[in-house]
Amino acid sequence: MDCKLHIDPALRAGQARTRDAFATMASSGAAGLVVGAVTDEALRDYIGYDIGVAITGQEDISMTLIITEGFGELPMAQRTWELLVSLQGQLASINGATQIRAGVVRPEIIVTREQPRASEPEISPAQMLLVGGRVRVIREPHFGALGRVTALPPELTEIETESHVRIARVRLDNGDEVRVPRANLELIQE
Repeated sequence: MDCKLHIDPALRAGQARTRDAFATMASSGAAGLVVGAVTDEALRDYIGYDIGVAITGQEDISMTLIITEGFGELPMAQRTWELLVSLQGQLASINGATQIRAGVVRPEIIVTREQPRASEPEISPAQMLLVGGRVRVIREPHFGALGRVTALPPELTEIETESHVRIARVRLDNGDEVRVPRANLELIQE
């Protein structure tokens, strides 16, 4: 669905967590809503039934819902919020469909700009995933764990979902060495 990206400061950090908030956004003509997290109860109240965990996107609702962090009371990652705010007013295409089994499908927000903004800074090494970089894992089974990147293998690696992704090897602060999809890491600036 194509729409103009509008960032409502009242929704900062995914504050729309109730059925009423979803209904208000839908009735205002919003094509989609991007939030940090929702409670299972609020989602069930809005949709009218429990959704399955394997495949979503076929619900009979008027508005696309994209959840950036997960279920519960999690705030939207600051970096995600800042990126969305920087894209205010741009034409966006959103797709909230999700499939977590083979042939993984993730929700998407695609924003096309005619030309880069002059004010956009160059990406510095501190903003790149590098060996030795400090990271936080943002998905289970190591959700919230902190560590340092020890290797960034270039080849694709099959993960539990049967997807082939680029991974990072991370030594967690507790000493464990784990493999984590790069998309499941958040950089921590020191």
